[in-house]
Amino acid sequence: MQAAARLLRLALLAPCAVLLIGSAPADTRQHEGVASCASSTCHGRQEATGPRVRQNEVLTWQDPASLTGAHSRAWSVLAQPRGQAIGRRLGIANVQASAECILCHGDPAIAREPAKGPGWQQSDGVGCEACHGGATRWLASHAAVGATHAQNVARGMTAIDRPSVRAGVCLDCHWGSSRPGQFVPHRVMAAGHPRLTFELDLFTALQSHHDEDADYAARKGVAGGIKVWAVGQAMAVERALAVWPVRAGGSFPEFGFFDCRSCHRSFSDDPAVALTARINAARPIPPGQPVWNDENMLMLSAAAKVAAPAQGKRFDAAARAFHTANGGDRAGAIKAAAVMRAAAADLAVTLEQAAFSRTQGFAMIDAVLVGSAGVYTDYQGGAQAVMAADTLLSAMVASRAVDRDAALALRPEFDRAYAQARDANSWRPEPLRAALARIAARIRALQ
Repeated sequence: MQAAARLLRLALLAPCAVLLIGSAPADTRQHEGVASCASSTCHGRQEATGPRVRQNEVLTWQDPASLTGAHSRAWSVLAQPRGQAIGRRLGIANVQASAECILCHGDPAIAREPAKGPGWQQSDGVGCEACHGGATRWLASHAAVGATHAQNVARGMTAIDRPSVRAGVCLDCHWGSSRPGQFVPHRVMAAGHPRLTFELDLFTALQSHHDEDADYAARKGVAGGIKVWAVGQAMAVERALAVWPVRAGGSFPEFGFFDCRSCHRSFSDDPAVALTARINAARPIPPGQPVWNDENMLMLSAAAKVAAPAQGKRFDAAARAFHTANGGDRAGAIKAAAVMRAAAADLAVTLEQAAFSRTQGFAMIDAVLVGSAGVYTDYQGGAQAVMAADTLLSAMVASRAVDRDAALALRPEFDRAYAQARDANSWRPEPLRAALARIAARIRALQ
Protein backbone atom coordinates (compact mmCIF):
# COMPACT_ATOMS: atom_id res chain seq x y z
CA MET A 1 0.00 0.00 0.00
CA GLN A 2 2.90 2.39 0.61
CA ALA A 3 4.09 1.89 -2.96
CA ALA A 4 0.57 2.48 -4.23
CA ALA A 5 0.43 5.70 -2.25
CA ARG A 6 3.73 6.82 -3.77
CA LEU A 7 2.44 6.18 -7.28
CA LEU A 8 -0.75 8.11 -6.59
CA ARG A 9 1.26 10.98 -5.17
CA LEU A 10 3.19 11.14 -8.41
CA ALA A 11 0.07 10.89 -10.57
CA LEU A 12 -2.40 12.90 -8.54
CA LEU A 13 -1.17 14.60 -5.46
CA ALA A 14 1.15 17.33 -6.65
CA PRO A 15 0.30 20.51 -4.76
CA CYS A 16 -2.63 21.52 -6.99
CA ALA A 17 -4.00 18.09 -7.79
CA VAL A 18 -7.71 17.38 -7.69
CA LEU A 19 -7.67 15.37 -4.50
CA LEU A 20 -8.87 11.96 -3.69
CA ILE A 21 -12.64 11.83 -3.71
CA GLY A 22 -14.92 14.11 -5.71
CA SER A 23 -17.98 16.19 -5.02
CA ALA A 24 -21.53 14.90 -4.63
CA PRO A 25 -24.25 15.24 -7.27
CA ALA A 26 -26.08 18.57 -7.22
CA ASP A 27 -29.02 18.63 -4.79
CA THR A 28 -31.19 21.14 -2.95
CA ARG A 29 -30.32 20.03 0.58
CA GLN A 30 -28.50 22.59 2.68
CA HIS A 31 -24.89 21.91 3.52
CA GLU A 32 -24.29 22.51 7.23
CA GLY A 33 -20.48 22.32 7.18
CA VAL A 34 -17.89 20.09 8.82
CA ALA A 35 -18.47 21.71 12.20
CA SER A 36 -21.92 20.13 12.30
CA CYS A 37 -20.26 16.69 12.37
CA ALA A 38 -17.36 17.51 14.69
CA SER A 39 -18.88 17.15 18.16
CA SER A 40 -17.02 14.74 20.43
CA THR A 41 -20.28 12.81 20.76
CA CYS A 42 -20.46 12.45 16.97
CA HIS A 43 -17.41 12.25 14.70
CA GLY A 44 -15.01 14.58 16.53
CA ARG A 45 -13.37 12.38 19.15
CA GLN A 46 -9.62 12.42 19.59
CA GLU A 47 -9.47 8.61 19.69
CA ALA A 48 -11.31 5.91 17.80
CA THR A 49 -13.44 4.68 20.69
CA GLY A 50 -16.96 4.83 19.28
CA PRO A 51 -19.26 1.80 19.75
CA ARG A 52 -20.62 1.80 16.16
CA VAL A 53 -18.21 3.95 14.15
CA ARG A 54 -14.77 5.23 15.10
CA GLN A 55 -16.12 8.70 15.95
CA ASN A 56 -12.70 10.22 15.18
CA GLU A 57 -13.53 10.63 11.49
CA VAL A 58 -13.03 14.41 11.53
CA LEU A 59 -9.55 14.00 13.03
CA THR A 60 -8.69 11.52 10.30
CA TRP A 61 -10.11 13.85 7.64
CA GLN A 62 -7.95 16.68 9.02
CA ASP A 63 -4.69 14.69 9.15
CA PRO A 64 -2.12 17.16 7.81
CA ALA A 65 0.54 14.57 7.02
CA SER A 66 -1.19 11.72 5.19
CA LEU A 67 -3.43 10.97 2.23
CA THR A 68 -6.38 10.53 4.58
CA GLY A 69 -6.32 14.29 5.13
CA ALA A 70 -6.15 15.21 1.45
CA HIS A 71 -9.77 16.37 1.25
CA SER A 72 -9.37 18.87 4.07
CA ARG A 73 -6.37 20.37 2.25
CA ALA A 74 -8.07 20.55 -1.13
CA TRP A 75 -8.91 24.27 -1.01
CA SER A 76 -5.80 25.42 0.84
CA VAL A 77 -3.44 23.93 -1.76
CA LEU A 78 -4.79 26.41 -4.29
CA ALA A 79 -2.84 29.10 -2.44
CA GLN A 80 0.42 27.19 -2.72
CA PRO A 81 3.01 28.06 -5.41
CA ARG A 82 1.88 25.51 -7.95
CA GLY A 83 -1.76 26.54 -7.69
CA GLN A 84 -0.83 30.20 -7.98
CA ALA A 85 1.37 29.51 -11.01
CA ILE A 86 -1.44 27.63 -12.76
CA GLY A 87 -3.76 30.55 -12.06
CA ARG A 88 -1.32 33.05 -13.56
CA ARG A 89 -0.92 30.98 -16.72
CA LEU A 90 -4.70 30.76 -17.10
CA GLY A 91 -5.30 34.40 -16.27
CA ILE A 92 -7.20 33.58 -13.06
CA ALA A 93 -6.60 36.34 -10.54
CA ASN A 94 -7.75 34.40 -7.48
CA VAL A 95 -7.81 30.62 -7.84
CA GLN A 96 -9.31 30.21 -4.36
CA ALA A 97 -12.40 32.06 -5.53
CA SER A 98 -12.58 30.71 -9.07
CA ALA A 99 -15.49 28.37 -9.77
CA GLU A 100 -13.27 26.56 -12.25
CA CYS A 101 -11.11 25.45 -9.32
CA ILE A 102 -13.18 25.37 -6.15
CA LEU A 103 -16.05 23.23 -7.41
CA CYS A 104 -13.66 20.30 -7.13
CA HIS A 105 -11.20 21.68 -4.59
CA GLY A 106 -14.10 22.41 -2.27
CA ASP A 107 -17.75 21.66 -1.61
CA PRO A 108 -20.02 22.16 -4.66
CA ALA A 109 -22.43 24.01 -2.36
CA ILE A 110 -20.43 27.11 -3.33
CA ALA A 111 -22.43 27.13 -6.55
CA ARG A 112 -25.72 27.24 -4.65
CA GLU A 113 -25.57 30.19 -2.24
CA PRO A 114 -28.90 29.37 -0.52
CA ALA A 115 -27.65 25.82 0.17
CA LYS A 116 -24.95 27.00 2.58
CA GLY A 117 -25.79 26.64 6.25
CA PRO A 118 -24.38 28.98 8.92
CA GLY A 119 -21.57 26.55 9.77
CA TRP A 120 -20.41 26.07 6.18
CA GLN A 121 -16.90 27.28 5.37
CA GLN A 122 -15.07 27.35 2.06
CA SER A 123 -11.83 26.68 3.94
CA ASP A 124 -13.12 23.21 4.86
CA GLY A 125 -12.19 22.13 1.34
CA VAL A 126 -13.90 18.88 0.39
CA GLY A 127 -15.93 18.47 3.55
CA CYS A 128 -18.15 15.66 4.78
CA GLU A 129 -21.22 16.68 2.81
CA ALA A 130 -19.36 16.95 -0.49
CA CYS A 131 -19.38 13.16 -0.48
CA HIS A 132 -22.19 12.22 1.92
CA GLY A 133 -24.72 14.79 0.66
CA GLY A 134 -26.33 17.85 2.22
CA ALA A 135 -27.21 16.91 5.80
CA THR A 136 -30.12 19.16 6.73
CA ARG A 137 -32.73 16.41 6.63
CA TRP A 138 -30.66 13.57 8.10
CA LEU A 139 -28.11 15.20 10.40
CA ALA A 140 -30.13 14.72 13.59
CA SER A 141 -31.94 11.54 12.69
CA HIS A 142 -29.02 9.46 11.36
CA ALA A 143 -27.67 8.89 14.88
CA ALA A 144 -31.06 8.17 16.43
CA VAL A 145 -31.68 4.84 18.15
CA GLY A 146 -33.16 2.46 15.61
CA ALA A 147 -32.30 4.61 12.59
CA THR A 148 -31.44 2.58 9.50
CA HIS A 149 -29.15 3.35 6.62
CA ALA A 150 -32.10 3.06 4.23
CA GLN A 151 -33.96 5.74 6.20
CA ASN A 152 -30.94 8.03 6.08
CA VAL A 153 -30.65 7.59 2.33
CA ALA A 154 -34.34 8.33 1.94
CA ARG A 155 -33.73 11.63 3.76
CA GLY A 156 -30.94 12.61 1.40
CA MET A 157 -27.74 10.89 2.53
CA THR A 158 -25.71 9.72 -0.46
CA ALA A 159 -25.51 5.91 -0.54
CA ILE A 160 -21.77 5.68 -1.11
CA ASP A 161 -21.77 2.15 0.32
CA ARG A 162 -22.93 1.18 -3.20
CA PRO A 163 -19.91 1.03 -5.50
CA SER A 164 -21.73 2.59 -8.46
CA VAL A 165 -22.96 5.53 -6.37
CA ARG A 166 -19.55 6.04 -4.78
CA ALA A 167 -17.89 5.94 -8.19
CA GLY A 168 -20.32 8.54 -9.51
CA VAL A 169 -19.49 10.89 -6.64
CA CYS A 170 -15.74 10.41 -6.98
CA LEU A 171 -15.75 10.75 -10.75
CA ASP A 172 -17.35 14.19 -10.58
CA CYS A 173 -13.91 15.53 -9.70
CA HIS A 174 -11.55 12.70 -10.49
CA TRP A 175 -12.61 12.56 -14.09
CA GLY A 176 -15.21 15.29 -14.55
CA SER A 177 -18.87 15.93 -15.12
CA SER A 178 -20.98 18.05 -17.45
CA ARG A 179 -21.50 20.65 -14.72
CA PRO A 180 -19.48 23.90 -14.80
CA GLY A 181 -16.25 23.78 -12.85
CA GLN A 182 -16.02 20.00 -12.75
CA PHE A 183 -13.64 19.18 -15.55
CA VAL A 184 -9.90 19.56 -16.10
CA PRO A 185 -9.45 20.33 -19.81
CA HIS A 186 -6.22 20.10 -21.74
CA ARG A 187 -5.53 23.82 -21.35
CA VAL A 188 -5.55 23.45 -17.54
CA MET A 189 -3.23 20.47 -17.69
CA ALA A 190 -0.99 22.43 -20.05
CA ALA A 191 -0.89 25.14 -17.38
CA GLY A 192 0.52 22.64 -14.88
CA HIS A 193 -2.38 20.63 -13.44
CA PRO A 194 -1.59 16.91 -13.05
CA ARG A 195 -3.16 14.39 -15.39
CA LEU A 196 -6.22 12.70 -13.87
CA THR A 197 -6.49 8.97 -13.35
CA PHE A 198 -9.04 6.86 -11.48
CA GLU A 199 -9.09 3.61 -9.49
CA LEU A 200 -12.00 3.45 -7.07
CA ASP A 201 -10.95 0.77 -4.61
CA LEU A 202 -7.41 2.03 -4.09
CA PHE A 203 -8.64 5.62 -3.71
CA THR A 204 -11.21 4.38 -1.18
CA ALA A 205 -8.56 2.54 0.83
CA LEU A 206 -6.24 5.54 0.93
CA GLN A 207 -9.08 7.82 2.04
CA SER A 208 -10.80 5.40 4.43
CA HIS A 209 -12.44 7.11 7.41
CA HIS A 210 -14.38 4.08 8.60
CA ASP A 211 -14.05 0.35 9.25
CA GLU A 212 -16.03 -2.21 7.30
CA ASP A 213 -16.45 -4.34 10.42
CA ALA A 214 -19.28 -6.64 11.47
CA ASP A 215 -21.42 -3.71 12.59
CA TYR A 216 -20.92 -1.93 9.28
CA ALA A 217 -21.73 -5.12 7.37
CA ALA A 218 -24.95 -5.59 9.35
CA ARG A 219 -26.08 -2.03 8.64
CA LYS A 220 -24.94 -1.57 5.04
CA GLY A 221 -23.33 -4.71 3.71
CA VAL A 222 -19.78 -4.92 2.36
CA ALA A 223 -19.28 -4.88 -1.39
CA GLY A 224 -15.72 -6.22 -1.32
CA GLY A 225 -12.67 -4.87 -3.05
CA ILE A 226 -12.94 -6.92 -6.27
CA LYS A 227 -16.44 -5.62 -6.91
CA VAL A 228 -15.52 -2.04 -6.01
CA TRP A 229 -12.52 -2.16 -8.35
CA ALA A 230 -14.46 -3.65 -11.25
CA VAL A 231 -17.49 -1.37 -10.92
CA GLY A 232 -15.16 1.61 -10.63
CA GLN A 233 -13.48 0.72 -13.91
CA ALA A 234 -16.84 0.38 -15.67
CA MET A 235 -18.12 3.66 -14.28
CA ALA A 236 -14.92 5.47 -15.28
CA VAL A 237 -15.36 4.35 -18.89
CA GLU A 238 -19.04 5.29 -18.86
CA ARG A 239 -18.35 8.72 -17.38
CA ALA A 240 -15.61 9.62 -19.85
CA LEU A 241 -17.83 8.73 -22.77
CA ALA A 242 -20.77 10.62 -21.27
CA VAL A 243 -18.75 13.81 -20.77
CA TRP A 244 -16.79 13.71 -24.01
CA PRO A 245 -19.50 14.93 -26.44
CA VAL A 246 -20.31 17.82 -24.10
CA ARG A 247 -16.70 18.92 -23.70
CA ALA A 248 -15.38 18.30 -27.21
CA GLY A 249 -15.58 21.33 -29.51
CA GLY A 250 -13.68 23.87 -31.54
CA SER A 251 -11.22 23.16 -34.32
CA PHE A 252 -9.51 20.42 -32.31
CA PRO A 253 -10.88 17.71 -30.02
CA GLU A 254 -10.58 18.10 -26.25
CA PHE A 255 -7.19 16.47 -25.87
CA GLY A 256 -7.72 15.88 -22.16
CA PHE A 257 -9.52 12.66 -23.10
CA PHE A 258 -6.54 11.27 -24.97
CA ASP A 259 -3.34 9.51 -23.97
CA CYS A 260 -0.95 12.38 -23.24
CA ARG A 261 2.11 10.51 -24.42
CA SER A 262 0.72 9.54 -27.79
CA CYS A 263 1.64 13.15 -28.68
CA HIS A 264 4.05 14.21 -25.90
CA ARG A 265 6.91 11.87 -26.75
CA SER A 266 10.43 12.26 -28.00
CA PHE A 267 10.99 12.06 -31.73
CA SER A 268 13.66 12.90 -34.25
CA ASP A 269 14.11 13.49 -37.99
CA ASP A 270 17.19 11.30 -37.84
CA PRO A 271 16.28 7.95 -39.48
CA ALA A 272 18.71 6.20 -37.15
CA VAL A 273 16.58 7.09 -34.12
CA ALA A 274 14.02 4.39 -33.32
CA LEU A 275 10.36 5.32 -33.28
CA THR A 276 8.72 5.41 -29.87
CA ALA A 277 5.20 4.80 -31.17
CA ARG A 278 3.91 1.34 -30.25
CA ILE A 279 1.42 -0.95 -31.97
CA ASN A 280 -1.40 -2.02 -29.68
CA ALA A 281 -3.61 -4.98 -30.63
CA ALA A 282 -6.60 -3.48 -28.78
CA ARG A 283 -6.57 -0.41 -31.04
CA PRO A 284 -7.02 -0.89 -34.81
CA ILE A 285 -5.70 2.57 -35.61
CA PRO A 286 -2.95 3.87 -37.90
CA PRO A 287 0.22 5.59 -36.68
CA GLY A 288 -0.24 9.28 -36.01
CA GLN A 289 -3.82 9.14 -34.77
CA PRO A 290 -4.23 10.54 -31.23
CA VAL A 291 -4.92 7.65 -28.86
CA TRP A 292 -7.91 7.77 -26.53
CA ASN A 293 -6.80 7.24 -22.93
CA ASP A 294 -7.96 3.65 -22.58
CA GLU A 295 -6.47 2.73 -19.19
CA ASN A 296 -9.89 2.04 -17.63
CA MET A 297 -11.11 0.35 -20.80
CA LEU A 298 -8.26 -2.16 -20.60
CA MET A 299 -9.02 -2.95 -16.95
CA LEU A 300 -12.75 -3.31 -17.61
CA SER A 301 -12.04 -5.66 -20.51
CA ALA A 302 -9.92 -7.87 -18.23
CA ALA A 303 -12.62 -7.90 -15.54
CA ALA A 304 -15.38 -8.74 -18.01
CA LYS A 305 -13.48 -11.71 -19.42
CA VAL A 306 -13.85 -13.36 -16.01
CA ALA A 307 -17.14 -12.01 -14.66
CA ALA A 308 -19.26 -11.54 -17.80
CA PRO A 309 -17.58 -13.05 -20.89
CA ALA A 310 -20.45 -12.46 -23.33
CA GLN A 311 -20.82 -8.83 -22.29
CA GLY A 312 -17.04 -8.52 -22.39
CA LYS A 313 -16.95 -9.55 -26.03
CA ARG A 314 -19.55 -6.93 -26.88
CA PHE A 315 -17.58 -4.32 -24.96
CA ASP A 316 -14.31 -5.23 -26.69
CA ALA A 317 -15.99 -5.00 -30.10
CA ALA A 318 -17.46 -1.61 -29.18
CA ALA A 319 -14.06 -0.41 -27.95
CA ARG A 320 -12.34 -1.37 -31.20
CA ALA A 321 -15.09 0.32 -33.20
CA PHE A 322 -14.73 3.46 -31.10
CA HIS A 323 -10.96 3.64 -31.60
CA THR A 324 -11.49 3.28 -35.35
CA ALA A 325 -14.29 5.85 -35.44
CA ASN A 326 -12.12 8.42 -33.67
CA GLY A 327 -10.05 8.61 -36.84
CA GLY A 328 -13.11 9.54 -38.89
CA ASP A 329 -15.85 12.15 -38.64
CA ARG A 330 -17.21 13.53 -35.36
CA ALA A 331 -20.75 12.20 -35.87
CA GLY A 332 -19.48 8.66 -36.35
CA ALA A 333 -17.20 8.91 -33.34
CA ILE A 334 -20.02 10.14 -31.10
CA LYS A 335 -22.26 7.32 -32.32
CA ALA A 336 -19.56 4.73 -31.58
CA ALA A 337 -18.99 6.33 -28.16
CA ALA A 338 -22.68 5.92 -27.32
CA VAL A 339 -22.51 2.21 -28.13
CA MET A 340 -19.45 1.69 -25.93
CA ARG A 341 -20.92 3.81 -23.16
CA ALA A 342 -24.01 1.59 -23.08
CA ALA A 343 -21.83 -1.53 -22.98
CA ALA A 344 -19.83 -0.12 -20.05
CA ALA A 345 -23.01 0.88 -18.19
CA ASP A 346 -24.44 -2.63 -18.65
CA LEU A 347 -21.22 -4.10 -17.29
CA ALA A 348 -21.38 -1.80 -14.27
CA VAL A 349 -24.82 -3.20 -13.41
CA THR A 350 -23.70 -6.80 -13.90
CA LEU A 351 -20.53 -6.35 -11.86
CA GLU A 352 -22.36 -4.65 -8.99
CA GLN A 353 -24.79 -7.57 -8.79
CA ALA A 354 -22.10 -10.23 -9.01
CA ALA A 355 -20.78 -12.31 -6.11
CA PHE A 356 -17.11 -12.97 -6.76
CA SER A 357 -15.81 -16.38 -5.70
CA ARG A 358 -12.27 -17.20 -4.64
CA THR A 359 -11.71 -18.88 -8.01
CA GLN A 360 -12.91 -15.80 -9.86
CA GLY A 361 -10.67 -13.61 -7.74
CA PHE A 362 -7.58 -15.55 -8.80
CA ALA A 363 -8.80 -15.58 -12.40
CA MET A 364 -9.31 -11.81 -12.33
CA ILE A 365 -5.77 -11.23 -11.09
CA ASP A 366 -4.40 -13.52 -13.78
CA ALA A 367 -6.45 -11.74 -16.47
CA VAL A 368 -4.96 -8.40 -15.45
CA LEU A 369 -1.38 -9.55 -14.95
CA VAL A 370 -1.01 -11.98 -17.84
CA GLY A 371 -4.06 -12.14 -20.08
CA SER A 372 -4.01 -8.43 -20.90
CA ALA A 373 -0.28 -7.82 -20.59
CA GLY A 374 0.19 -7.49 -24.34
CA VAL A 375 -1.91 -4.34 -24.52
CA TYR A 376 0.01 -2.51 -21.80
CA THR A 377 2.00 -0.60 -24.38
CA ASP A 378 1.52 2.78 -22.73
CA TYR A 379 2.25 4.23 -19.32
CA GLN A 380 -1.37 4.83 -18.31
CA GLY A 381 -2.43 1.23 -18.90
CA GLY A 382 0.67 -0.14 -17.21
CA ALA A 383 0.18 2.00 -14.10
CA GLN A 384 -3.45 0.89 -13.86
CA ALA A 385 -2.37 -2.75 -14.12
CA VAL A 386 0.00 -2.44 -11.16
CA MET A 387 -2.64 -0.72 -9.04
CA ALA A 388 -5.20 -3.34 -10.10
CA ALA A 389 -3.00 -6.25 -9.10
CA ASP A 390 -2.35 -4.67 -5.71
CA THR A 391 -6.03 -3.88 -5.19
CA LEU A 392 -7.24 -7.33 -6.16
CA LEU A 393 -4.72 -9.17 -4.00
CA SER A 394 -5.61 -6.92 -1.04
CA ALA A 395 -9.27 -7.78 -1.63
CA MET A 396 -8.44 -11.47 -1.56
CA VAL A 397 -6.64 -11.00 1.76
CA ALA A 398 -9.56 -9.01 3.19
CA SER A 399 -11.98 -11.80 2.23
CA ARG A 400 -9.58 -14.37 3.75
CA ALA A 401 -9.11 -16.07 0.41
CA VAL A 402 -5.36 -15.45 0.66
CA ASP A 403 -3.20 -15.59 3.78
CA ARG A 404 -2.03 -12.12 4.84
CA ASP A 405 1.56 -13.18 5.50
CA ALA A 406 1.75 -14.91 2.14
CA ALA A 407 0.55 -11.72 0.44
CA LEU A 408 3.03 -9.59 2.40
CA ALA A 409 5.83 -11.79 1.11
CA LEU A 410 5.01 -10.51 -2.38
CA ARG A 411 5.65 -6.86 -1.47
CA PRO A 412 9.18 -6.79 -2.94
CA GLU A 413 7.76 -7.95 -6.28
CA PHE A 414 5.06 -5.29 -6.15
CA ASP A 415 7.63 -2.65 -5.26
CA ARG A 416 9.61 -3.60 -8.36
CA ALA A 417 6.45 -3.33 -10.49
CA TYR A 418 5.61 0.06 -9.00
CA ALA A 419 9.15 1.19 -9.76
CA GLN A 420 8.55 0.40 -13.43
CA ALA A 421 5.45 2.63 -13.37
CA ARG A 422 7.00 5.39 -11.30
CA ASP A 423 8.07 7.78 -14.04
CA ALA A 424 6.20 8.15 -17.32
CA ASN A 425 9.27 9.72 -18.91
CA SER A 426 11.29 6.55 -18.43
CA TRP A 427 8.44 4.18 -19.27
CA ARG A 428 9.32 0.87 -20.90
CA PRO A 429 6.57 -1.76 -21.27
CA GLU A 430 8.77 -4.87 -21.38
CA PRO A 431 10.21 -4.61 -17.82
CA LEU A 432 6.72 -3.86 -16.50
CA ARG A 433 5.30 -6.96 -18.20
CA ALA A 434 8.14 -9.05 -16.77
CA ALA A 435 7.45 -7.70 -13.26
CA LEU A 436 3.73 -8.47 -13.64
CA ALA A 437 4.50 -11.99 -14.84
CA ARG A 438 6.64 -12.65 -11.75
CA ILE A 439 3.80 -11.45 -9.51
CA ALA A 440 1.32 -13.67 -11.40
CA ALA A 441 3.51 -16.74 -10.90
CA ARG A 442 3.79 -16.08 -7.17
CA ILE A 443 0.05 -15.51 -6.81
CA ARG A 444 -0.82 -18.70 -8.72
CA ALA A 445 1.20 -20.60 -6.14
CA LEU A 446 -1.17 -19.32 -3.42
CA GLN A 447 -4.26 -21.05 -4.86
